[in-house]
Amino acid sequence: MDNTVTSSKDVALVEILDRVLDKGVVISGDIVISVAGVDLIYLGLRALLSSMETMERLRGSPIAGPMQEPT
Repeated sequence: MDNTVTSSKDVALVEILDRVLDKGVVISGDIVISVAGVDLIYLGLRALLSSMETMERLRGSPIAGPMQEPT
């Protein structure tokens, strides 16, 4: 029998937030409210969470900052 202890790495909330903002994350969800089998209300959620630097990099062009004139 092997008694190998696996080591767990503690990850701080700041590290998780840094990784999410660096890579970006998409949150998606649907909610349907129905009564007696009849759908009454449908709510759809689509959200993108990312840093401005990541969005600029993925977009391929920088966004004009406060000191820059838009081109």
